Order: sequence, then C-alpha cells, then structure tokens
Amino acid sequence: MDYVKLGRTGLDVSRLCLGCMSYGVPDRGTHAWTLPEDESRPFIRKAVEAGINFFDTANTYSDGSSEEIVGRALKDFARRDEIVLATKVYMRMQPGPNGGGLSRKAIFAEIDASLRRLGTDYVDLYQIHRFDYGTPMEETLEALNDVVRAGKVRYIGASSMYAWQFGKMLSISERNGWTRFVTMQNHLNLLYREEEREMLPLCQAEGIGVIPWSPLARGRLTRDWSEASKRSETDKVIPSLYSRTEEADRAVVEAVAEVAAKRGVPRAQVALAWVAQKQAVSAPIIGATKEHHLDDAIAALSLELSEEEIAALEAPYVPHAVAGFS
Repeated sequence: MDYVKLGRTGLDVSRLCLGCMSYGVPDRGTHAWTLPEDESRPFIRKAVEAGINFFDTANTYSDGSSEEIVGRALKDFARRDEIVLATKVYMRMQPGPNGGGLSRKAIFAEIDASLRRLGTDYVDLYQIHRFDYGTPMEETLEALNDVVRAGKVRYIGASSMYAWQFGKMLSISERNGWTRFVTMQNHLNLLYREEEREMLPLCQAEGIGVIPWSPLARGRLTRDWSEASKRSETDKVIPSLYSRTEEADRAVVEAVAEVAAKRGVPRAQVALAWVAQKQAVSAPIIGATKEHHLDDAIAALSLELSEEEIAALEAPYVPHAVAGFS
C-alpha cells in the first residue's frame, strides 16, 4: 500500500479509504442492505492487513451502529496511533429541535456521542456531512475550531456542497484564525463529473485533499446496465443520483466494460483507476461487502490508464444536474 499526504497536511493516509457505510445493524436507520457486525469485521481486518489506515464513517450511518462496529473492530485489529479515523456530523440523529444540523449545540453534542460510539478519545478527521443553510457559517466554523482546540478532533473536513460555499467557508476561517478545512469529500465518478468544473480546481488551488465518495457510482460502473443488486434495489439515495434510462450514462458503463475487457481486468479496477489518477484526489472512498471488492480496489492503484483509454472513458459523458448535495 502506498501512502500520501492528506492535502497540504503532514498526515499520511493510504491511497484508499475504506468507507464504512456498508457496516451497520440492518434494522437500525435506513440502510437495510448493510452487513451486521460479525459479517463486517472480516472486511475491516482485511483492510488493516492490506495496509489501509484510513477509515470513514458517519454518526448517521445505521443510526450510529456503524461507528460502534468500526470502533470495536479497529480497537481489536489496529493500533490507534496508526489509524486515521474519520466521521461526520450534520444529518438528523433525533427528532425535534436541534436533532441535526451544524449549530454549535449540535456539533458539541454529536462529537461527544461519536466519540462514545467509536470508543476513542479523538477523531482524526471530523467532517460536516452537508452544508447547513439554517446555521450561520461563522457559528459552524467557530464550533469546529473549538472541538479541535479541545483535543477531540485533529483535522476538519467538508462534504458535498457548491464550490462558492466551500470557498467562502475557507475564507471565513482564514480571516478569523480558525482551524481550516483540509479535505473535501465529494461525489465523483465516471457517471458524475460535475465536480471537475469548479470544486476540483478550487481544492487544487487551496491544497485541499479530495476524498471522493461513490467512485464506482454505487456499483453501476461495475456491471451491465440492466443488472441490479440488493443495494441498488433498496438504497433510497440511488434514484436521485443515477438514472437507468439515461442513454449517455449507459454509454459510459459500456465504455468501462470495453476498456476492462481489453485490459483483462474487472470493470471496478478501471472505474476506480480513473478516479485515483485525478491529480486533485488523495484517496477515493471505497466500499467492500464482498472479498473481491478490496482486492479489486487495491489492484486499481497499480492500473495506469493510457491517455487513449481515459479519452474513451470520458467521451460519452454529458452534463448532469447537480446531485448529492442533500
């Protein structure tokens, strides 16, 4: 496993981040397709043994049970000082007022709840899961600065939002001498490339580490257009991200299949290699619910796509409406 600096920090992370949304109690939250703890632990252990030191979860995944499972597994399989543990805040965790969002009250309550579930004294990377239109940016940024100063968080990051919003937040932090975002976790894959327009150039200019979510488009890039999986049939987010009737998207999926066939490798390797080779990208966030998922992801890091292959993969793409911001 190779390691890179996360953005402009001195923090070393593996070139792959294991996304842990797939690990959680199926009956808790809205992800009925998740793996329970006994089925999740082998994947986390295999990732550690493969040299992956970067793990991403969120307070909202499976109603907090993802954090619980990940925390227990990493305590058993890894040394805490070698692990880069990331989680998120924003999504609603309880009914009623102040049950979600990025207010000072919510951030202070949720970081403590995440630490309890993870079984750790600090989080390496604490990310705002989405932009909060109901809270002043200054309130959110000062609260994040304070949890860093309190020693509960080492670095802070952001997730899907408009580039102007991210740029303004970076500017506010700089003016006030507050802890600055070091990462952007955004939606980027061959079926959704809108982040190439403004967000990726902004991150490169500002030294922000990019850690894309859904680099395989929820598996759409790894199988024939007409095929489905348990997750694709039950994941309530997929319909808002990808369409099965968009001819251009179908052409992209077919291009991945063609390049993979010529290379003699699984489609997942080709799709992930495309994301990993993006100059702004530090570490794509990959999911793993089958043994070969980790094997393919690791192999993708060694797959160098030619300029001709990249052109063939990108040629069918057409502009898409913004997706993944809510």
